[in-house]
Amino acid sequence: MLRRPVSTAPRAAVPLAVMAAALLALSACTPGPEPSASPSAESSPSPTSTTPAGPVLVPDGTASENLPLFTKVTDAVWASDERGAGRAYIDALIAAGFERDMMQVTRDQTTVGNPAESLQFSVRWGDEECLIGQVGPSTGQVVTTVMPQLAEGRCLIGTTRPIDW
Repeated sequence: MLRRPVSTAPRAAVPLAVMAAALLALSACTPGPEPSASPSAESSPSPTSTTPAGPVLVPDGTASENLPLFTKVTDAVWASDERGAGRAYIDALIAAGFERDMMQVTRDQTTVGNPAESLQFSVRWGDEECLIGQVGPSTGQVVTTVMPQLAEGRCLIGTTRPIDW
């Protein structure tokens, strides 16, 4: 025969514990202090804030300060169906605020009409620096960097195509 354990707590303590739990639950439903209507200094910006998401053009900045935007634009074109078209990179950079007159781009095709293994494009920045991008099957990914300008303010070595569109 199994014996039941005998409780040492008085029987009146059980209903009191249930009542205390019920009172505690009900007290959570009472209204607390009203929230302050004035914003605190620690509050975070509202979702309607005009802070831009991601890198932006810094016209008076250095080439290095503008490299994040240059890279973001290049990444976006590389991820598109126009990844092998030099014009797509130039147009996207212009749309982002870079100056057309400061740009160079290599040809999309070889002299025999095959797609170029590598496509380079650049933006001359100030009197000393260039933002340079390279994409294509030979790189397999976007490569961007800041380099010193070459002679006569050029950024790319070799033949480039006119940006006349």
